[in-house]
This record gives sequence, C-alpha cells and structure tokens, in this order.
Amino acid sequence: MPRKFFRKYLPDAAKIRSHRLVRRFGSLLQHPNLRHLNRESVAGGVAIGLFAGLVPGPFQMLTATLLAVPLHRNLPVALVTTLYTNPFTIVPLYLLAYEYGKLLLGEGGGLPRAGPPVLDWTQLSASLHALAHWSLSLGKPFALGLVALACTLAALGYFGVHLAWRAYVMLAWRARRRARRKEPRT
Repeated sequence: MPRKFFRKYLPDAAKIRSHRLVRRFGSLLQHPNLRHLNRESVAGGVAIGLFAGLVPGPFQMLTATLLAVPLHRNLPVALVTTLYTNPFTIVPLYLLAYEYGKLLLGEGGGLPRAGPPVLDWTQLSASLHALAHWSLSLGKPFALGLVALACTLAALGYFGVHLAWRAYVMLAWRARRRARRKEPRT
C-alpha cells in the first residue's frame, strides 16, 4: 500500500512513546503493530473498526481501542474506520441490522409500526434518547442482527483489505518488471 503517503501524516513513533498519556500505560501501547502499516495489522484494524462502529452509543472508539491494543492491530486505522457510523448512517444501518436479525431468526413481516424518530439538531439529546428508545423496542431481531452485521462487516473488511493489498502489490510488481525491461542493459 502507499506507505510513504501515510507516513507523511503519521507522527513519529518516538514522539508517541514519549507522550505522557502513552507512557502512563507502559508497554501496553508500545507494540509496533499498533502503528505499523503492514497487511495483517491494517486488515485487523479495519475489521476491528467495522465491528466497533456498530456498538451503540458513543463507545465505538473505546471498543475499537480495547480490541486493537490486546490484538496488536493498527490502532489509528481501527479508530478512523469506526467513523463510518454517524448521525446520517446509523438509522439505515440499524434498520439493516433489524432485517438481518429477522432473516436469521426466520421471522416475517415488516418493520415495527412506529418508524425511526426524526433527528432534530436543536434538541439533539431528546432525539438521541428517542432513537435509543426506538432501537430497544426492536428487540431480539435487532440485537442478533446488530451482532451478526458487525461480524459480517468485520469479515468483509478484513478480507477486502487483504485482497486490495494483494492486488496493489501484484500491480506494483508488474510495473517494476515492465520498467526493468525498458531499462537499457550496459
């Protein structure tokens, strides 16, 4: 992958280790895979971020951190990947999770009679409370669907990164081979 591009924007490893919050956790945050850009670490970070993104409430990044650190996967990638859930995407994702749960449970029928609440930015707290209440009213299909969708997205992200990384490496090898053929031999 274009590591040189990302390295421009990532802070220096020594600077991170010397930060007072990181030092407080000792060797827990010192593992090189937490910040290195290799295929396995990035794929794991994407999978963790996709899984943690569906955790309800404001705990997505905390969940991503708690999974990425002991599994030694890329922490910044995991944290950034959780951002696919936001106020615009969370309701469609929750509806998809509900339908997925109904499919897995073998239940028929449509959505509950009351649809998702409208998000009112002037009364954000009340809107989020209404969304949480509506989500809890969906019950067993929603709970199962949320876990199943999180696992499915994580698996698709993990294998998708592996395939994309392999395709990039193969294209780079072919380009290098073509460049060598064009070089004049001395």
